[in-house]
Amino acid sequence: MTQVQKVYTSDRSTWVGDGFPTNSMLPMHEIGNHTSPFLVMGYTGQYRFSPSHHQRGVGLHPHRGFETVTIVYDGELEHRDSKGNHGKIGPNEVQWMTAGKGILHEEHHSEAFAKTGGVLDMVQLWVNLPEHAKMTEPRYQELTEQNIPEVLSHDEQTKIRVIAGQYQIGSTVYQGPAQTFSNMNVYDIRLNHGARLPLNLMPNWNHLIFILDGEVEIDGQIYTAIQTLYLDPKSTQVEIFAHRTAKILCLSGEPLNEPIVAHGPFVMNTQEEIVQAFDDFRNGNFA
Repeated sequence: MTQVQKVYTSDRSTWVGDGFPTNSMLPMHEIGNHTSPFLVMGYTGQYRFSPSHHQRGVGLHPHRGFETVTIVYDGELEHRDSKGNHGKIGPNEVQWMTAGKGILHEEHHSEAFAKTGGVLDMVQLWVNLPEHAKMTEPRYQELTEQNIPEVLSHDEQTKIRVIAGQYQIGSTVYQGPAQTFSNMNVYDIRLNHGARLPLNLMPNWNHLIFILDGEVEIDGQIYTAIQTLYLDPKSTQVEIFAHRTAKILCLSGEPLNEPIVAHGPFVMNTQEEIVQAFDDFRNGNFA
């Protein structure tokens, strides 16, 4: 059975604000229950910024109905929001922000990173909220390198960082620190050249593999950087072989199977809820 049902190769790079060059790895037109609970994902690639006195980024903007997950591989970001949260994350750290019923936030290069310049290498993922949690209170989780479990293979050729959900090897279960509103596994995976990783999957979940760097083989087919692989939901295991040192992000989630209506920074279940979100934003209810 061919486990990879579809391949999407990013051919579009845009900018979000002036700080985030973005390859669209899971584009807006792909939104649907075949990727649920994951909505969209962008990847900066390894982009080098020159030193600046200006903190590049994106200014204050609203969200409702979903979560933003920012994973930094290199560089340093700073976050502020209308609930009073303020934090910085650097290499191998994650911000998990629940917009819920409404939040305003801004994201910029940290002051230190702006001054020195350097490589920014990061992902931002949008995760849908189930209907019962669309209007939950906003929250902010900062996941540091120290509290994200790291699993090394016996031969030390693969490393799996468990950001959300669980990863089991033998009788040992590693639990990711992210608190989520639906069932999912989010793994940051690094493979050395020649490494082989059998990865167990939950049947009837949606499975996405994002190849951020390197070259891997699955079922005899070669896949390269800036490609998204959609796996068969019936799959219970996939074996990944690294032809070159590779960095991948693996997302698996139980589909919500609920209506999805998205418009700009809002993701709800009905058009009426989208209209209400815009009204609430204009009336200052997100502050």
